[in-house]
Amino acid sequence: MEQDDVEAFRRLEREGWERVAAQYEDAWAALTRQFIAPLVELAEVGPGQRVLDIACGPGYVAEAAARLGARTEGVDCTLAMVRRAAARCPGLRFSEGDAELLEFPDRSFDRALVNFGLLHFARPERALAEAHRVLRPGGWLGFSVWAGPDESPGARVVNDALAAFAETPADHPAGPTAYSLGDAAEWQTVLEPLGFDGDSLRFATLTTRWRVPTPDFFFEAELRAGVHTAALLARQSPERLASIRAAMAAAVAAFAEDGAYVLPMAAHLVAISRRI
Repeated sequence: MEQDDVEAFRRLEREGWERVAAQYEDAWAALTRQFIAPLVELAEVGPGQRVLDIACGPGYVAEAAARLGARTEGVDCTLAMVRRAAARCPGLRFSEGDAELLEFPDRSFDRALVNFGLLHFARPERALAEAHRVLRPGGWLGFSVWAGPDESPGARVVNDALAAFAETPADHPAGPTAYSLGDAAEWQTVLEPLGFDGDSLRFATLTTRWRVPTPDFFFEAELRAGVHTAALLARQSPERLASIRAAMAAAVAAFAEDGAYVLPMAAHLVAISRRI
């Protein structure tokens, strides 16, 4: 991205998460928290380790690592999220900061974890390089990224509705390309040049079941508690917005189950060690 686009995307993300921090838990936590236990297991988080939760949000990953006996702290770009994390986990340390320019010394953590944060960074490769810098030799990076609509029926719900009915303004910050890296070999090509050990890479695709109460819930979550998609939805005409809502609701309705709607949502989990 050009520098102006980078700054526009950063501003959109920072301001967006400040705005929706209070809504995040009701909208998304039941989905994103399902991937935390598999992520910390893949990265072999354990007692005594110093663990950094990058893009910590309400502090769920830091909390999970602490329960395993790790010495954890979190960092997030928005003060509102840092305050929510600190309120939820009063025994842990959380700070406001930039994932692309972490304010921690070199080689100071045993583990660095990012749960669905990479696509919220204007330059994810810089955030990955920073994670490498703050890891000790032999330390592990672990992260999760959403799988694309070809692998994830839930992702297909929103992707198809936007593709069919949304109009993208020319000045809408594009951000990193969603769903661009979908297998272990592709991640190796990204991570090895940064100093990670490609032979150590662990890759898994996990599909969970996201239970939502109404066909409209997914659309409302994107509209009221999302950031990048919410910014796009906010710029649609009333007619286009109504069509997107209707398309998403119809797609969700196909997953009716026991008085609710259960969406299969897939993500890729990656763990890799820093080269010694």
